[in-house]
Amino acid sequence: MIFGLPVLTVVIWLPILFGILILATGGDRNAPLARTIALIGGILGFLVTIPLYTGFDRATSAMQFVEMHDWILRYNIHYHLGADGISVLFILLNSFFTPLVVIAGWKVIEKRVAQYMAAFLIMSGLVNGVFAALDAVLFYVFWEAMLVPMFIIIGVWGGPNRVYAAVKFFLYTLLGSLLMLVALLYLYNRSGGSFEILDYHQMAIPMTAQILVFIAFFTAFSVKVPMFPVHTWLPDAHVEAPTGGSVILAAIMLKVGAYGFIRFSLPIVPDASHQLAGAMIALSLIAVVYIGLVALTQTDMKKLIAYSSVSHMGFVTLGLFIFNAYGVEGALLQMISHGFVSGALFLCVGVMYDRVHSRNIADYGGVANTMPKFAAFFMLFAMANSGLPGTSGFVGEFMVILGAVKANFWYAFLAATTLVFGAAYTLWMVKRVVFGAVANHHVAEMKDINAREKLVLAILALTVLGMGIYPLPFSEIMHASVNDLLVHVARSKL
Repeated sequence: MIFGLPVLTVVIWLPILFGILILATGGDRNAPLARTIALIGGILGFLVTIPLYTGFDRATSAMQFVEMHDWILRYNIHYHLGADGISVLFILLNSFFTPLVVIAGWKVIEKRVAQYMAAFLIMSGLVNGVFAALDAVLFYVFWEAMLVPMFIIIGVWGGPNRVYAAVKFFLYTLLGSLLMLVALLYLYNRSGGSFEILDYHQMAIPMTAQILVFIAFFTAFSVKVPMFPVHTWLPDAHVEAPTGGSVILAAIMLKVGAYGFIRFSLPIVPDASHQLAGAMIALSLIAVVYIGLVALTQTDMKKLIAYSSVSHMGFVTLGLFIFNAYGVEGALLQMISHGFVSGALFLCVGVMYDRVHSRNIADYGGVANTMPKFAAFFMLFAMANSGLPGTSGFVGEFMVILGAVKANFWYAFLAATTLVFGAAYTLWMVKRVVFGAVANHHVAEMKDINAREKLVLAILALTVLGMGIYPLPFSEIMHASVNDLLVHVARSKL
Protein backbone atom coordinates (compact mmCIF):
# COMPACT_ATOMS: atom_id res chain seq x y z
CA MET A 1 0.00 0.00 0.00
CA ILE A 2 1.12 3.55 -0.81
CA PHE A 3 -0.75 6.56 0.58
CA GLY A 4 -3.28 4.00 1.87
CA LEU A 5 -3.97 2.80 -1.69
CA PRO A 6 -2.93 -0.37 -3.59
CA VAL A 7 0.45 0.00 -5.29
CA LEU A 8 -0.66 -0.53 -8.90
CA THR A 9 -3.52 1.95 -8.61
CA VAL A 10 -1.05 4.57 -7.39
CA VAL A 11 1.42 3.69 -10.14
CA ILE A 12 -1.27 4.23 -12.81
CA TRP A 13 -3.24 7.18 -11.48
CA LEU A 14 -0.59 9.31 -9.77
CA PRO A 15 1.04 10.44 -13.07
CA ILE A 16 -2.41 11.01 -14.60
CA LEU A 17 -3.49 13.19 -11.68
CA PHE A 18 -0.27 15.20 -11.92
CA GLY A 19 -0.92 15.59 -15.65
CA ILE A 20 -4.38 17.02 -14.95
CA LEU A 21 -2.88 19.30 -12.28
CA ILE A 22 -0.33 20.59 -14.83
CA LEU A 23 -3.14 21.43 -17.25
CA ALA A 24 -4.77 23.48 -14.50
CA THR A 25 -1.72 25.81 -14.35
CA GLY A 26 -3.04 27.57 -17.46
CA GLY A 27 -1.09 29.17 -20.30
CA ASP A 28 2.60 29.71 -20.93
CA ARG A 29 2.78 32.54 -18.39
CA ASN A 30 2.92 29.76 -15.76
CA ALA A 31 5.39 27.60 -17.69
CA PRO A 32 7.97 27.42 -14.84
CA LEU A 33 5.27 26.11 -12.48
CA ALA A 34 4.13 23.56 -15.07
CA ARG A 35 7.69 22.30 -15.51
CA THR A 36 8.22 22.02 -11.74
CA ILE A 37 4.98 20.10 -11.18
CA ALA A 38 5.84 17.80 -14.11
CA LEU A 39 9.26 17.04 -12.66
CA ILE A 40 7.81 16.34 -9.20
CA GLY A 41 5.13 14.15 -10.75
CA GLY A 42 7.64 12.27 -12.89
CA ILE A 43 10.00 11.59 -9.99
CA LEU A 44 7.16 10.55 -7.67
CA GLY A 45 5.74 8.39 -10.46
CA PHE A 46 9.03 6.50 -10.62
CA LEU A 47 9.52 6.27 -6.85
CA VAL A 48 6.13 4.62 -6.30
CA THR A 49 7.10 1.84 -8.75
CA ILE A 50 10.17 0.82 -6.71
CA PRO A 51 8.08 -1.23 -4.17
CA LEU A 52 6.96 -3.37 -7.13
CA TYR A 53 10.59 -4.46 -7.56
CA THR A 54 11.72 -4.59 -3.93
CA GLY A 55 8.56 -6.36 -2.72
CA PHE A 56 8.35 -8.83 -5.61
CA ASP A 57 8.49 -12.55 -4.77
CA ARG A 58 10.87 -14.01 -7.34
CA ALA A 59 10.04 -17.62 -6.44
CA THR A 60 6.56 -17.62 -7.96
CA SER A 61 5.11 -16.98 -11.40
CA ALA A 62 1.72 -15.94 -9.99
CA MET A 63 0.38 -12.42 -10.40
CA GLN A 64 1.31 -10.19 -7.48
CA PHE A 65 0.01 -6.86 -6.11
CA VAL A 66 -3.39 -8.00 -7.38
CA GLU A 67 -6.45 -5.80 -6.89
CA MET A 68 -9.93 -6.31 -8.23
CA HIS A 69 -13.02 -4.12 -8.06
CA ASP A 70 -16.37 -4.24 -9.81
CA TRP A 71 -16.64 -1.89 -12.78
CA ILE A 72 -19.43 -2.78 -15.26
CA LEU A 73 -21.17 -5.70 -13.58
CA ARG A 74 -23.76 -6.25 -16.31
CA TYR A 75 -21.03 -7.46 -18.66
CA ASN A 76 -18.78 -8.92 -15.94
CA ILE A 77 -16.10 -6.26 -16.46
CA HIS A 78 -13.75 -5.53 -13.57
CA TYR A 79 -11.01 -3.11 -12.60
CA HIS A 80 -8.51 -5.96 -12.26
CA LEU A 81 -4.79 -5.28 -11.94
CA GLY A 82 -1.74 -7.43 -11.28
CA ALA A 83 1.94 -7.77 -12.16
CA ASP A 84 4.27 -10.69 -12.81
CA GLY A 85 8.01 -10.82 -13.37
CA ILE A 86 7.57 -9.62 -16.95
CA SER A 87 5.23 -6.67 -16.54
CA VAL A 88 7.06 -5.30 -13.47
CA LEU A 89 10.15 -4.58 -15.58
CA PHE A 90 8.19 -2.63 -18.17
CA ILE A 91 6.33 -0.58 -15.59
CA LEU A 92 9.70 0.36 -14.08
CA LEU A 93 11.16 1.18 -17.51
CA ASN A 94 8.22 3.40 -18.43
CA SER A 95 8.24 5.29 -15.13
CA PHE A 96 12.03 5.64 -15.27
CA PHE A 97 11.89 7.52 -18.57
CA THR A 98 9.12 9.96 -17.66
CA PRO A 99 11.21 12.34 -15.48
CA LEU A 100 14.10 12.11 -17.97
CA VAL A 101 11.84 13.29 -20.79
CA VAL A 102 10.56 16.14 -18.60
CA ILE A 103 14.15 17.25 -17.87
CA ALA A 104 15.16 16.87 -21.54
CA GLY A 105 12.34 19.19 -22.65
CA TRP A 106 12.89 21.72 -19.83
CA LYS A 107 14.16 24.56 -22.02
CA VAL A 108 13.54 23.16 -25.49
CA ILE A 109 9.74 23.40 -25.36
CA GLU A 110 8.67 27.05 -25.18
CA LYS A 111 5.08 26.96 -26.50
CA ARG A 112 2.19 25.17 -24.75
CA VAL A 113 4.56 23.93 -22.06
CA ALA A 114 1.84 22.76 -19.68
CA GLN A 115 0.08 20.72 -22.36
CA TYR A 116 3.38 19.15 -23.46
CA MET A 117 4.38 18.08 -19.96
CA ALA A 118 0.86 16.92 -19.11
CA ALA A 119 0.72 14.71 -22.21
CA PHE A 120 3.80 12.78 -21.08
CA LEU A 121 2.56 12.35 -17.49
CA ILE A 122 -0.87 11.17 -18.58
CA MET A 123 0.63 8.82 -21.16
CA SER A 124 2.97 7.37 -18.52
CA GLY A 125 0.01 6.40 -16.34
CA LEU A 126 -1.94 4.94 -19.26
CA VAL A 127 1.03 2.81 -20.40
CA ASN A 128 1.43 1.50 -16.84
CA GLY A 129 -2.23 0.54 -17.07
CA VAL A 130 -1.56 -1.50 -20.22
CA PHE A 131 1.18 -3.46 -18.44
CA ALA A 132 -0.90 -4.03 -15.28
CA ALA A 133 -4.41 -4.73 -16.65
CA LEU A 134 -5.75 -8.27 -16.19
CA ASP A 135 -9.23 -7.53 -17.54
CA ALA A 136 -9.47 -7.50 -21.35
CA VAL A 137 -11.74 -4.44 -21.53
CA LEU A 138 -9.55 -2.52 -19.08
CA PHE A 139 -6.50 -3.47 -21.16
CA TYR A 140 -8.22 -2.30 -24.35
CA VAL A 141 -9.24 1.02 -22.80
CA PHE A 142 -5.68 1.74 -21.67
CA TRP A 143 -4.30 0.47 -25.01
CA GLU A 144 -6.42 2.86 -27.06
CA ALA A 145 -6.18 5.78 -24.62
CA MET A 146 -2.37 5.86 -24.67
CA LEU A 147 -2.47 6.64 -28.41
CA VAL A 148 -4.12 10.00 -27.80
CA PRO A 149 -1.28 11.77 -25.91
CA MET A 150 1.31 10.51 -28.44
CA PHE A 151 -0.89 11.62 -31.34
CA ILE A 152 -1.09 15.09 -29.76
CA ILE A 153 2.66 15.22 -29.03
CA ILE A 154 3.56 14.44 -32.65
CA GLY A 155 0.79 16.55 -34.15
CA VAL A 156 1.34 19.71 -32.07
CA TRP A 157 5.08 19.85 -31.29
CA GLY A 158 6.42 17.87 -34.27
CA GLY A 159 8.21 18.92 -37.45
CA PRO A 160 6.89 20.34 -40.76
CA ASN A 161 5.06 17.11 -41.74
CA ARG A 162 3.78 16.44 -38.22
CA VAL A 163 0.09 16.16 -39.14
CA TYR A 164 0.79 13.51 -41.81
CA ALA A 165 3.02 11.53 -39.42
CA ALA A 166 0.53 11.80 -36.53
CA VAL A 167 -2.44 10.67 -38.64
CA LYS A 168 -0.44 7.79 -40.15
CA PHE A 169 0.65 6.67 -36.66
CA PHE A 170 -2.92 6.88 -35.36
CA LEU A 171 -4.55 5.06 -38.30
CA TYR A 172 -2.03 2.20 -38.37
CA THR A 173 -2.39 1.53 -34.65
CA LEU A 174 -6.16 2.07 -34.50
CA LEU A 175 -7.01 -0.22 -37.43
CA GLY A 176 -4.90 -3.02 -35.98
CA SER A 177 -6.58 -2.60 -32.61
CA LEU A 178 -10.08 -3.03 -34.06
CA LEU A 179 -9.36 -6.64 -35.04
CA MET A 180 -7.98 -7.24 -31.55
CA LEU A 181 -11.33 -6.05 -30.16
CA VAL A 182 -13.14 -8.60 -32.37
CA ALA A 183 -10.85 -11.35 -31.00
CA LEU A 184 -11.53 -10.27 -27.41
CA LEU A 185 -15.29 -10.38 -28.03
CA TYR A 186 -14.94 -13.91 -29.44
CA LEU A 187 -12.98 -14.98 -26.35
CA TYR A 188 -15.63 -13.35 -24.13
CA ASN A 189 -18.39 -15.43 -25.75
CA ARG A 190 -16.29 -18.59 -25.81
CA SER A 191 -15.49 -18.28 -22.10
CA GLY A 192 -19.15 -17.94 -21.14
CA GLY A 193 -19.03 -14.24 -20.39
CA SER A 194 -15.62 -13.49 -18.87
CA PHE A 195 -13.23 -10.71 -19.76
CA GLU A 196 -10.53 -12.09 -17.42
CA ILE A 197 -7.31 -12.47 -19.41
CA LEU A 198 -6.04 -15.26 -17.15
CA ASP A 199 -9.26 -17.24 -17.80
CA TYR A 200 -8.44 -17.19 -21.51
CA HIS A 201 -5.06 -18.80 -20.76
CA GLN A 202 -6.89 -21.97 -19.65
CA MET A 203 -9.46 -22.17 -22.44
CA ALA A 204 -9.57 -24.89 -25.09
CA ILE A 205 -10.01 -23.27 -28.52
CA PRO A 206 -10.32 -25.13 -31.88
CA MET A 207 -7.30 -24.82 -34.16
CA THR A 208 -9.05 -22.82 -36.87
CA ALA A 209 -10.35 -20.35 -34.29
CA GLN A 210 -6.88 -20.17 -32.71
CA ILE A 211 -5.32 -19.19 -36.02
CA LEU A 212 -7.94 -16.49 -36.62
CA VAL A 213 -7.50 -15.14 -33.08
CA PHE A 214 -3.71 -15.18 -33.54
CA ILE A 215 -4.03 -13.20 -36.79
CA ALA A 216 -6.32 -10.68 -35.08
CA PHE A 217 -3.83 -10.20 -32.26
CA PHE A 218 -0.98 -10.08 -34.77
CA THR A 219 -2.54 -7.12 -36.60
CA ALA A 220 -2.60 -5.12 -33.37
CA PHE A 221 0.71 -6.12 -31.84
CA SER A 222 2.86 -6.30 -35.00
CA VAL A 223 2.06 -2.67 -35.83
CA LYS A 224 3.18 -1.57 -32.37
CA VAL A 225 6.46 -3.57 -32.37
CA PRO A 226 6.68 -2.68 -35.37
CA MET A 227 7.30 -5.77 -37.48
CA PHE A 228 8.06 -5.90 -41.19
CA PRO A 229 6.08 -5.00 -43.34
CA VAL A 230 3.86 -2.78 -41.12
CA HIS A 231 6.80 -0.72 -39.87
CA THR A 232 6.56 2.20 -42.28
CA TRP A 233 4.76 4.52 -39.85
CA LEU A 234 7.69 4.48 -37.43
CA PRO A 235 10.37 6.43 -39.38
CA ASP A 236 7.82 9.15 -40.23
CA ALA A 237 6.66 9.39 -36.61
CA HIS A 238 10.23 9.54 -35.29
CA VAL A 239 11.40 12.15 -37.77
CA GLU A 240 8.48 14.48 -37.09
CA ALA A 241 8.13 13.92 -33.32
CA PRO A 242 9.87 16.24 -30.86
CA THR A 243 12.83 14.67 -29.04
CA GLY A 244 10.78 13.64 -26.02
CA GLY A 245 8.18 12.01 -28.25
CA SER A 246 10.85 10.03 -30.11
CA VAL A 247 12.36 8.87 -26.81
CA ILE A 248 9.06 7.56 -25.40
CA LEU A 249 8.03 6.10 -28.74
CA ALA A 250 11.26 4.08 -29.03
CA ALA A 251 11.89 3.32 -25.36
CA ILE A 252 8.34 2.47 -24.27
CA MET A 253 5.61 2.28 -26.90
CA LEU A 254 7.37 -0.27 -29.13
CA LYS A 255 7.57 -2.59 -26.11
CA VAL A 256 3.79 -2.63 -25.73
CA GLY A 257 3.40 -4.65 -28.92
CA ALA A 258 5.90 -7.32 -27.87
CA TYR A 259 4.26 -7.42 -24.43
CA GLY A 260 0.94 -8.13 -26.18
CA PHE A 261 2.43 -11.22 -27.82
CA ILE A 262 3.62 -12.42 -24.40
CA ARG A 263 0.37 -11.73 -22.53
CA PHE A 264 -2.14 -12.68 -25.26
CA SER A 265 -0.88 -14.53 -28.33
CA LEU A 266 1.47 -17.09 -26.78
CA PRO A 267 -0.59 -18.22 -23.76
CA ILE A 268 -4.12 -17.90 -25.23
CA VAL A 269 -3.50 -19.55 -28.63
CA PRO A 270 -0.33 -21.64 -28.09
CA ASP A 271 -1.07 -24.18 -30.84
CA ALA A 272 -1.54 -21.44 -33.43
CA SER A 273 1.62 -19.77 -32.10
CA HIS A 274 3.56 -22.96 -32.83
CA GLN A 275 1.82 -23.44 -36.17
CA LEU A 276 2.66 -19.91 -37.33
CA ALA A 277 6.05 -19.63 -35.63
CA GLY A 278 7.86 -20.17 -38.95
CA ALA A 279 6.16 -17.15 -40.49
CA MET A 280 6.88 -15.03 -37.39
CA ILE A 281 10.54 -16.06 -37.43
CA ALA A 282 10.79 -15.27 -41.15
CA LEU A 283 9.32 -11.78 -40.66
CA SER A 284 11.65 -11.24 -37.71
CA LEU A 285 14.75 -12.23 -39.68
CA ILE A 286 13.69 -10.00 -42.59
CA ALA A 287 13.48 -7.12 -40.12
CA VAL A 288 16.89 -7.95 -38.69
CA VAL A 289 18.68 -8.28 -42.04
CA TYR A 290 16.76 -6.20 -44.59
CA ILE A 291 15.90 -3.26 -42.31
CA GLY A 292 19.52 -3.28 -41.09
CA LEU A 293 20.57 -2.75 -44.71
CA VAL A 294 17.94 -0.02 -45.12
CA ALA A 295 19.43 1.74 -42.09
CA LEU A 296 22.79 1.81 -43.88
CA THR A 297 21.36 4.04 -46.60
CA GLN A 298 19.88 6.72 -44.33
CA THR A 299 21.19 10.29 -44.30
CA ASP A 300 18.91 11.54 -41.49
CA MET A 301 20.09 10.55 -38.00
CA LYS A 302 16.58 10.10 -36.63
CA LYS A 303 15.58 7.88 -39.55
CA LEU A 304 18.71 5.81 -39.13
CA ILE A 305 17.97 5.21 -35.44
CA ALA A 306 14.30 4.53 -36.25
CA TYR A 307 15.21 1.80 -38.75
CA SER A 308 17.75 0.51 -36.24
CA SER A 309 14.86 0.13 -33.79
CA VAL A 310 12.89 -1.97 -36.27
CA SER A 311 15.93 -4.20 -36.78
CA HIS A 312 16.59 -4.60 -33.07
CA MET A 313 12.93 -5.31 -32.31
CA GLY A 314 13.14 -8.09 -34.91
CA PHE A 315 15.43 -9.78 -32.39
CA VAL A 316 12.65 -9.56 -29.83
CA THR A 317 9.99 -11.31 -31.90
CA LEU A 318 12.57 -13.88 -33.02
CA GLY A 319 13.37 -14.68 -29.38
CA LEU A 320 9.70 -15.01 -28.45
CA PHE A 321 8.87 -17.50 -31.21
CA ILE A 322 11.77 -19.93 -30.85
CA PHE A 323 10.13 -21.12 -27.61
CA ASN A 324 13.08 -21.64 -25.31
CA ALA A 325 14.22 -19.86 -22.15
CA TYR A 326 17.31 -18.28 -23.72
CA GLY A 327 15.22 -16.83 -26.52
CA VAL A 328 12.35 -15.46 -24.42
CA GLU A 329 14.54 -14.06 -21.63
CA GLY A 330 16.93 -12.64 -24.23
CA ALA A 331 13.97 -10.97 -25.98
CA LEU A 332 12.84 -9.38 -22.71
CA LEU A 333 16.35 -8.17 -21.88
CA GLN A 334 16.68 -6.85 -25.43
CA MET A 335 13.50 -4.83 -24.94
CA ILE A 336 14.80 -3.27 -21.73
CA SER A 337 18.20 -2.56 -23.27
CA HIS A 338 16.71 -1.16 -26.44
CA GLY A 339 14.68 1.21 -24.29
CA PHE A 340 17.81 2.58 -22.65
CA VAL A 341 19.97 2.72 -25.79
CA SER A 342 17.48 4.02 -28.35
CA GLY A 343 16.13 6.56 -25.86
CA ALA A 344 19.68 7.78 -25.23
CA LEU A 345 20.48 8.01 -28.96
CA PHE A 346 17.37 10.05 -29.68
CA LEU A 347 18.29 12.38 -26.82
CA CYS A 348 21.76 12.75 -28.31
CA VAL A 349 20.29 13.68 -31.69
CA GLY A 350 18.03 16.14 -29.88
CA VAL A 351 21.04 17.76 -28.19
CA MET A 352 22.66 18.39 -31.57
CA TYR A 353 19.41 19.46 -33.23
CA ASP A 354 18.84 22.10 -30.53
CA ARG A 355 22.16 23.67 -31.52
CA VAL A 356 22.24 23.28 -35.31
CA HIS A 357 18.57 22.64 -36.19
CA SER A 358 19.44 19.86 -38.58
CA ARG A 359 19.31 16.06 -38.37
CA ASN A 360 21.23 15.45 -41.60
CA ILE A 361 24.50 13.61 -41.12
CA ALA A 362 26.10 15.69 -43.88
CA ASP A 363 25.59 18.88 -41.85
CA TYR A 364 27.91 17.68 -39.11
CA GLY A 365 31.52 16.56 -38.74
CA GLY A 366 34.13 17.05 -36.06
CA VAL A 367 31.64 17.44 -33.21
CA ALA A 368 34.20 15.88 -30.83
CA ASN A 369 36.36 18.98 -31.26
CA THR A 370 33.72 21.34 -29.91
CA MET A 371 31.66 18.98 -27.70
CA PRO A 372 34.08 16.42 -26.22
CA LYS A 373 31.87 15.47 -23.24
CA PHE A 374 28.87 14.96 -25.46
CA ALA A 375 30.97 12.96 -27.95
CA ALA A 376 32.00 10.54 -25.17
CA PHE A 377 28.37 9.84 -24.25
CA PHE A 378 27.34 9.55 -27.90
CA MET A 379 30.14 7.08 -28.56
CA LEU A 380 29.13 4.93 -25.58
CA PHE A 381 25.52 4.71 -26.72
CA ALA A 382 26.63 3.99 -30.29
CA MET A 383 28.74 1.11 -29.04
CA ALA A 384 25.80 -0.23 -27.06
CA ASN A 385 23.62 0.00 -30.18
CA SER A 386 26.27 -2.06 -31.99
CA GLY A 387 26.07 -4.78 -29.32
CA LEU A 388 29.50 -4.21 -27.73
CA PRO A 389 30.16 -6.65 -24.82
CA GLY A 390 30.02 -4.84 -21.49
CA THR A 391 27.03 -2.76 -22.58
CA SER A 392 23.35 -3.62 -22.27
CA GLY A 393 23.08 -4.01 -26.05
CA PHE A 394 25.12 -7.20 -25.94
CA VAL A 395 23.20 -9.13 -23.27
CA GLY A 396 19.82 -9.60 -24.93
CA GLU A 397 21.18 -10.14 -28.45
CA PHE A 398 23.68 -12.74 -27.24
CA MET A 399 20.96 -14.68 -25.38
CA VAL A 400 18.61 -14.60 -28.38
CA ILE A 401 21.41 -15.89 -30.62
CA LEU A 402 22.10 -18.68 -28.09
CA GLY A 403 18.41 -19.58 -28.11
CA ALA A 404 18.32 -19.44 -31.91
CA VAL A 405 21.29 -21.85 -32.14
CA LYS A 406 19.31 -24.36 -30.08
CA ALA A 407 16.35 -23.99 -32.44
CA ASN A 408 18.13 -23.78 -35.81
CA PHE A 409 21.67 -22.80 -36.71
CA TRP A 410 20.59 -20.72 -39.71
CA TYR A 411 18.24 -18.64 -37.58
CA ALA A 412 21.21 -17.79 -35.41
CA PHE A 413 23.47 -17.13 -38.38
CA LEU A 414 21.04 -14.65 -39.96
CA ALA A 415 20.27 -13.02 -36.62
CA ALA A 416 23.96 -12.57 -35.89
CA THR A 417 24.34 -10.45 -39.02
CA THR A 418 22.76 -7.61 -37.03
CA LEU A 419 26.01 -7.38 -35.07
CA VAL A 420 27.74 -6.61 -38.38
CA PHE A 421 25.08 -4.34 -39.86
CA GLY A 422 24.43 -2.64 -36.53
CA ALA A 423 28.10 -1.80 -36.15
CA ALA A 424 28.26 -0.68 -39.78
CA TYR A 425 25.41 1.85 -39.80
CA THR A 426 26.01 3.08 -36.25
CA LEU A 427 29.75 3.58 -36.59
CA TRP A 428 29.30 5.11 -40.05
CA MET A 429 27.02 7.69 -38.49
CA VAL A 430 29.37 8.36 -35.58
CA LYS A 431 32.42 8.66 -37.86
CA ARG A 432 30.66 11.22 -40.09
CA VAL A 433 29.14 13.21 -37.22
CA VAL A 434 31.66 13.09 -34.37
CA PHE A 435 35.13 12.60 -35.79
CA GLY A 436 37.36 14.37 -38.31
CA ALA A 437 37.95 18.08 -38.74
CA VAL A 438 35.28 20.65 -37.90
CA ALA A 439 33.09 20.61 -41.00
CA ASN A 440 31.46 24.04 -40.93
CA HIS A 441 30.84 27.15 -38.84
CA HIS A 442 27.69 25.64 -37.30
CA VAL A 443 29.73 22.85 -35.73
CA ALA A 444 32.47 25.30 -34.74
CA GLU A 445 29.91 27.34 -32.77
CA MET A 446 28.41 24.35 -30.89
CA LYS A 447 28.71 24.46 -27.11
CA ASP A 448 29.21 21.32 -25.05
CA ILE A 449 26.36 19.83 -23.03
CA ASN A 450 25.08 21.79 -20.04
CA ALA A 451 24.38 20.39 -16.56
CA ARG A 452 20.80 19.41 -17.40
CA GLU A 453 21.79 17.48 -20.52
CA LYS A 454 24.77 15.92 -18.76
CA LEU A 455 22.52 14.66 -15.93
CA VAL A 456 20.11 12.90 -18.30
CA LEU A 457 22.86 11.32 -20.43
CA ALA A 458 24.87 10.28 -17.36
CA ILE A 459 21.88 8.47 -15.84
CA LEU A 460 21.32 6.58 -19.08
CA ALA A 461 25.05 5.82 -19.41
CA LEU A 462 25.02 4.25 -15.93
CA THR A 463 22.02 2.07 -16.79
CA VAL A 464 23.57 0.94 -20.10
CA LEU A 465 26.86 0.01 -18.42
CA GLY A 466 25.21 -1.38 -15.29
CA MET A 467 22.95 -3.72 -17.24
CA GLY A 468 25.79 -4.77 -19.53
CA ILE A 469 28.17 -5.61 -16.69
CA TYR A 470 25.65 -7.06 -14.21
CA PRO A 471 22.34 -8.08 -15.86
CA LEU A 472 21.23 -10.38 -12.99
CA PRO A 473 18.88 -7.83 -11.31
CA PHE A 474 17.00 -7.61 -14.63
CA SER A 475 17.00 -11.32 -15.46
CA GLU A 476 16.33 -12.97 -12.08
CA ILE A 477 12.93 -11.32 -11.60
CA MET A 478 11.58 -12.78 -14.86
CA HIS A 479 12.80 -16.42 -14.48
CA ALA A 480 9.71 -17.92 -12.86
CA SER A 481 7.26 -16.10 -15.15
CA VAL A 482 9.17 -17.07 -18.31
CA ASN A 483 9.47 -20.72 -17.26
CA ASP A 484 5.74 -20.87 -16.49
CA LEU A 485 4.94 -19.28 -19.86
CA LEU A 486 7.09 -21.80 -21.74
CA VAL A 487 5.51 -24.74 -19.89
CA HIS A 488 2.07 -23.36 -20.66
CA VAL A 489 2.82 -22.77 -24.35
CA ALA A 490 4.31 -26.27 -24.72
CA ARG A 491 1.05 -27.81 -23.41
CA SER A 492 -1.39 -28.23 -26.30
CA LYS A 493 -4.98 -27.16 -25.70
CA LEU A 494 -6.36 -29.46 -28.38
